[in-house]
Amino acid sequence: MIEIKSIYKSFEDRNVLDDISFTFENGKTNLIIGQSGSGKTVLMKCLVGLLTPEKGEVLYDGRDFIAMDKDEKKALRREMGMIFQSAALFDSLSVLENVMFPLDMFSNKTYRERVKRAQFCLDRVNLLDAQNKYPGEISGGMQKRVAIARAIALQPQYLFCDEPNSGLDPKTSLVIDDLVHSITAEYNMTTIINTHDMNSVLGIGESILFIDRGHKEWEGTKNDVFASTNKRLNDFIFASDLLKKVKEEGVK
Repeated sequence: MIEIKSIYKSFEDRNVLDDISFTFENGKTNLIIGQSGSGKTVLMKCLVGLLTPEKGEVLYDGRDFIAMDKDEKKALRREMGMIFQSAALFDSLSVLENVMFPLDMFSNKTYRERVKRAQFCLDRVNLLDAQNKYPGEISGGMQKRVAIARAIALQPQYLFCDEPNSGLDPKTSLVIDDLVHSITAEYNMTTIINTHDMNSVLGIGESILFIDRGHKEWEGTKNDVFASTNKRLNDFIFASDLLKKVKEEGVK
């Protein structure tokens, strides 16, 4: 579980995050949603320590991340997994070597143990047969699955996903959503997904934080979305005519 309490962050006297508090629960897919420029990316960076809030607390199972010293933060980061928007695989490394990379860097396992763990993770995302291929030889959806395998290689307690469906077709996006959701439940991780994909919101949004212009505008679950009377949330999620019809049918 990750708790944020009264987080403030500004740039050049412009408030980007203004008094945001929320609890990201373990074993659930927690989504941060909002329009471009709403502050959701800044919040994600504050959570992983790439940015430091001016005020507030970021608590990892009660441990104050902001108050930690350098060594304590380094140790905590080893409990984190990260799925980047672009997958961020190394082109010169094979699929297996990409998944092994965090194990090579941060584990004390033998080479054989690292290979076994990486193969296990690839098998978990149904890509063991592609272990000897290179990123340029596989599809974008497969690259995202490799990124997921790499992110769970060190058995993290906390998983961060930055727009994991970016650039993917709707069908492949559903595969990625289902995979992240099932892995989260299987390993009881605290998973946080930064997204504007409405299919993700309505499909796997077990806990949702909606940010608007740096403020926490709404929180709830995918089931609460249809009953919400929050105008800004409705304008954001049900922007298209198709989704408006979906909401109307959901309310009925």
